[in-house]
Amino acid sequence: MSEAVIDQVAPAPSSGRRGTHRAAELLTRFRQVRGFSERLCATLEPEDYVVQSMPDVSPTKWHLAHTSWFFETFILKVWMPGYRPEVPEYAYLFNSYYNAAGDMHRRDLRGLISRPTVAEAYRFRHSIDAHIQDLLESADDELIEELEAVFTIGLHHEQQHQELLVTDIKHVFAQNPLHPVFRKRDEKAPSQAIAPCGFVDFEEAIVEIGHADRGFSYDNEGPRHRALVPAFSLATRPITNGEYLEFIDAGGYTRPEFWLSLGWTTVNEQGWEAPLYWTKRDGAWWNFTLSGMRPVDETEPVTHISHFEADAFANWSGARLPTEFEWERAALGLAIEGNFVDRERFQPAPATNPPNGELQQMFGDVWEWTRSAYLPYPGYRAAPGALGEYNGKFMSNQMVLRGGSCATSQNHIRPTYRNFFQPEKRWQFTGIRLARDPR
Repeated sequence: MSEAVIDQVAPAPSSGRRGTHRAAELLTRFRQVRGFSERLCATLEPEDYVVQSMPDVSPTKWHLAHTSWFFETFILKVWMPGYRPEVPEYAYLFNSYYNAAGDMHRRDLRGLISRPTVAEAYRFRHSIDAHIQDLLESADDELIEELEAVFTIGLHHEQQHQELLVTDIKHVFAQNPLHPVFRKRDEKAPSQAIAPCGFVDFEEAIVEIGHADRGFSYDNEGPRHRALVPAFSLATRPITNGEYLEFIDAGGYTRPEFWLSLGWTTVNEQGWEAPLYWTKRDGAWWNFTLSGMRPVDETEPVTHISHFEADAFANWSGARLPTEFEWERAALGLAIEGNFVDRERFQPAPATNPPNGELQQMFGDVWEWTRSAYLPYPGYRAAPGALGEYNGKFMSNQMVLRGGSCATSQNHIRPTYRNFFQPEKRWQFTGIRLARDPR
């Protein structure tokens, strides 16, 4: 997931009025975000924190320590005079891929880091929290103005890792034959059937794409620019498990005519027959969720789908995936409401109302694959410095997703937010919304 770009320059200590209202607001927000990370871990045992089930997955302990390293590296070391790390070696263990910030431990070997222990990782985390509180409570207006932008990045960075923590622990638990439960969810009667998917028509238009410089955004959401978006139609809701089952039953995974060449190669090499976490028992499909193993609910949006699978389904259905510009045009003006991680459902939810010609579930539930490659907008330039590395250097061989998921924080998402992953990735809550060209 993308991160913002701000070059780090250490400022001189400033003098001015202390105890600013903005400092109190930042501290309150800091406590909320940091507290939610630990709340997500409330049901985990120490053994759960340390497992790395594949190279894309990081252990929970690493996420908690890395987000603390971020505040230490880009806030405390820069703006807190005299700050000295209690354990300097953590800078190597918990850096991710900020080359300008120093050397780092190999990502695929994070599961081998048995020390620091979980307790020591929490001690590091709480130490950083205490230092941040001291810094903010003693800061004057000028210092707050200097550090606020990077501090805000740190909060959004932590929210990104909260989502990764959820999806990573799901992958970890899915490898366990005991099917551990991350969060219990009340058993309910089967969901009611939902109305068929419709389409909303949009006329050709020249639209403004990208963030409008009001409030926080990542650098890859700009520069704002005009784009010609030809006429298109967008599906009223994401594709459901039931609709995807029709694709499976029609032999979708065995028919190369629907697949991109690299996708077809991947399907055969990996032996894919269904979405990630689906398994067949006595002729029926079951789905591993963060509430345990459950029968596939045909009314829920299908998720844990690669871009290759999304594209193949679209081809089979006689449609296509939307471009990210089509998606953004359709989403502008819509309320950012939906099934986010704040609800702690940790699973996409069925559509609650008939479409009635309106777009549903544009935000939350599942990240929606687009057919757009992750590329820079016209005029984009990555800034220098460690925090300038994250977005620009990944603008190759990845596809854009939009809208957030059931593991995303509601106040972290925007209509202009550009997520990105390689087309074969499936462990995130990724799904499908169809588009069509004019008939």
